[in-house]
Amino acid sequence: MRRDAAELARMLADRIGALAPELLPNGKRVGPEWRCGSLDGQPGQSLAVRLTGARRGVWSDFSSREKGDALDLVAATLFRGNRRPAMDWSRRWLGLSDMDAPSPVPRPAPSPPDHDRARAAEMDRDAQRRRAKARKLWAEAQPGIADTPVEFYLRDRGINLRELGRAPGALRFHPAVWNAERQTAMPAMVAAIAGPHGKHVATHRTWLGQCPDGTWGKADLERPKMVLGSFGGGCIRLWRGASGLALGVAPEGENVVICEGIETGLAVALACPDRRILAAVSISNMARLELPESVTDVTIAGDNDGDNPAARRALEAACRAFAEQGRTVRLAIPEIEKADWADVARGQNDETGFRPSRA
Repeated sequence: MRRDAAELARMLADRIGALAPELLPNGKRVGPEWRCGSLDGQPGQSLAVRLTGARRGVWSDFSSREKGDALDLVAATLFRGNRRPAMDWSRRWLGLSDMDAPSPVPRPAPSPPDHDRARAAEMDRDAQRRRAKARKLWAEAQPGIADTPVEFYLRDRGINLRELGRAPGALRFHPAVWNAERQTAMPAMVAAIAGPHGKHVATHRTWLGQCPDGTWGKADLERPKMVLGSFGGGCIRLWRGASGLALGVAPEGENVVICEGIETGLAVALACPDRRILAAVSISNMARLELPESVTDVTIAGDNDGDNPAARRALEAACRAFAEQGRTVRLAIPEIEKADWADVARGQNDETGFRPSRA
């Protein structure tokens, strides 16, 4: 009996652990994913194929922005995206047909391959160097932020972390972080960015400065916030919520709130200390976050960026991505234009308190 495309994709996904290495033999397993450099089979990490869980068979190439299901992967790697011969080949591979499978269509080799391999190797070495520098910066920072400019800065933004009983372990104070814009070292709040598997992949820096009235704020810079290292798919794990457990072992049915920035996330933690809070660092990274299957409910705590179509599309993309994973998704945006939830906390406006406003 001939299966339709959806059924073939499901059956291929059930055997993705064998299929992915066959289609991408130069890849390697990294946690729950098969990683490769591209659909051409180059070594690297930008192409990820999910091997386990409800999303098994789903893949995405972060460099080319291509993505799809297991059947799409067969089509992309063997038949230049043509699904019809990919379906015939898949039936043969699954043992559903005795007919000869169509011959794969060779993908054009990268040109020049030596140059591409050298460039990929250099990019990988550069990423490793930046990751090492990010971890070194984090290790040099002061654990705990009590009675430091970090605590003063957050408190002056209306975020009194002492109300939570403890400060997030993902935040530290560093008295002298080099700033290229000023060509000098300056005090900074540093935050650990964890990758999908919990490893420290990058460090977020917020340079701080003291105002004439003695309060602390972001330093007067063109870019007072920057990230050292690559953080795609990673996040700052700000608050563990009621369970107190690490994200990787979150209890079944847990609700997670995803914010863009640190200050927004901390303001939400103060309002909803029973929720797990993650900061995605950038609005475009929200949709790329990987959550354990036990997280069934996601709230996107977005900023009110006013008439900003790009920001709105990014929020909608995040909502759509988590909904497609079978999770309940809610979107919460402050009613005050050009405000985030930290601004709301500072204003203590009850009429615009944090609440998921629409699905």
